[in-house]
Amino acid sequence: MSNVVLNLHNVGKCFATYRSNLWRYLRWFGFPVRPEQEYWAVRDISFTLQAGEALALIGQNGAGKSTLLKLITGTLRNTTGNIAVNGRISAILELGLGFNPEFTGRQNVYLSGGLMGLSTSQINEIIPAIESFSELNEFFDQPLRIYSSGMQARLAFSVATAVRPEVLIVDEVLSVGDSYFQHKSFDKIRQFKEKGTSILFVTHSMGDVRALCDRVILLEHGKILKDGTPDEVVDYYNALIAEKENAEVNAEVNVEQRRKKNGWVFTRSGSFRATVKELVLLDKETQEKVETARVGQKLVLKLTALIKEDIPRLVLGYMLRDRTGHVVWGTNTWHTSQIVNDLKTGDEVEFRLPFTCTLGPGSYSFSPALVSSDTHLENNYEWVDNALVFDVVNTDKGFFIGTNWLDAVFQISRR
Repeated sequence: MSNVVLNLHNVGKCFATYRSNLWRYLRWFGFPVRPEQEYWAVRDISFTLQAGEALALIGQNGAGKSTLLKLITGTLRNTTGNIAVNGRISAILELGLGFNPEFTGRQNVYLSGGLMGLSTSQINEIIPAIESFSELNEFFDQPLRIYSSGMQARLAFSVATAVRPEVLIVDEVLSVGDSYFQHKSFDKIRQFKEKGTSILFVTHSMGDVRALCDRVILLEHGKILKDGTPDEVVDYYNALIAEKENAEVNAEVNVEQRRKKNGWVFTRSGSFRATVKELVLLDKETQEKVETARVGQKLVLKLTALIKEDIPRLVLGYMLRDRTGHVVWGTNTWHTSQIVNDLKTGDEVEFRLPFTCTLGPGSYSFSPALVSSDTHLENNYEWVDNALVFDVVNTDKGFFIGTNWLDAVFQISRR
């Protein structure tokens, strides 16, 4: 247990309403007063966080993510269960939380630092670093009320990370900052992680989750729905959202998921009114199946769709991802104006996508989606994450680094 910095056991938070404040006061003093209504924002939450581990909490709005973070930081008191913290927690929960809008940025550093348990002498030592990292310049000595949301985010993050904590909690606040400061902030988070800081991260950006986190917990209706690796939980969450958007009221959500022998997670969802009958990667010249492609090789991605029920139109979309889950490329036939209309049961449609393999060496996957428009949220007939996995090797294109090969040659003139 020495490496556990955070331990939650059967944690729950109930918000109750009473007939009057008198009834609420009586409940506080132990009288057996029943509330009129109870709403459990989170219930029966149990997990541990290890030193140096980055854990993301994901889920739809209202799933209980922010409530759980407030319980961990002590902003709210849990109704049931126990929360044990080993070390200093630094949290960025809401813009302006703990700040006074009439104080300057500098004054708010002293205010917030004091709330974090830092002495005035300690704040004096770190305030130059906070001022430098936030890059607020002359605004650092201006009232907070004139700050934009992005400037508030800069100040909040700079204060929270001025002293490396054992646990850093970040709740969406960085999404309001500019892209430059987001990159700067994530770089600092990675540095903290390498030094042993545990990260508890709430965001709707699945790219950030894949890039930063070792583990993901999916919350739904205040309970843990899935706890696992980023690729597994994120793909499941995306499929779940698509299914919910397409399902009728009270209809069962249908998501199939398994991990292949090659390590990639296969996730399948949809109504299956149209399905993928065949998906294969071919050499363009020989038409032979390709499992390992060469940099610069001419390829064809062939998919055959089988229509199980009459549908008014069919759109095929592809998402190409690298081994870390980052999207390398994607498009669909809606955007290329190649929609297939009026399909009947039993029809088959063949899609061929010729392309040159300009990818860097590594492992990649194609995820196809059979839908009816530019999004899978309207009619998701079938969506398969990591349906086709292939490797890329470099044999004759010379040395290069990165995920993409450019057909480029230096032109040099000496003068």
